[in-house]
Amino acid sequence: MGEQVEIEYKTMLTEKEYHQLLAYYNLSEEAFKIQTNYYFDTVDHKLREKHFGLRIRTTATNAELTLKTPIEHGLLETTDPLTKTSAALLIASEKILPTGIVAQRLRAAGIEPDTLRMIAALKTKRAEFPIEEGLLALDESWYGQQHDYELELEVNEPIKGKDAFHSLLRLFGVPYRPAKNKIIRAVEEKS
Repeated sequence: MGEQVEIEYKTMLTEKEYHQLLAYYNLSEEAFKIQTNYYFDTVDHKLREKHFGLRIRTTATNAELTLKTPIEHGLLETTDPLTKTSAALLIASEKILPTGIVAQRLRAAGIEPDTLRMIAALKTKRAEFPIEEGLLALDESWYGQQHDYELELEVNEPIKGKDAFHSLLRLFGVPYRPAKNKIIRAVEEKS
């Protein structure tokens, strides 16, 4: 899979706003996919200190290991594909793949893959589809005792993308509510 730049804007939604958006986009249950993210860090939080995010994501048909690192406009996503079987074994052992591009990037940042441990998990029901402004995602997530709703817009250009995102919020009458990254929400809930 390799690397790609992620530029996204997001806001938390109320349950009512979430259902209004589902109706607006005429989304049925078939539009949704379930994904579960398993997050990792060192005992002394080296990834968090560097503002890195590391996860294994599983879906019904795929699995991947992704490292997110900050860059000037957004995040650099470095991803190694996993088989469903290898992902299940890694999750059960609370480890990550010791080889591959993610492990290389971690070592380059001074972090040995074998020092990482699983710190949280989050399950999301996601509908993701292209619109004129970019890739829109509607998420319903569960982690610990929490359950929330989120709107994300992934774009290619940061300034135009931010303007498009705020235009969408105005169109739907949704106030901007800062959305912490899912890893932060899941870890804070577990603390």
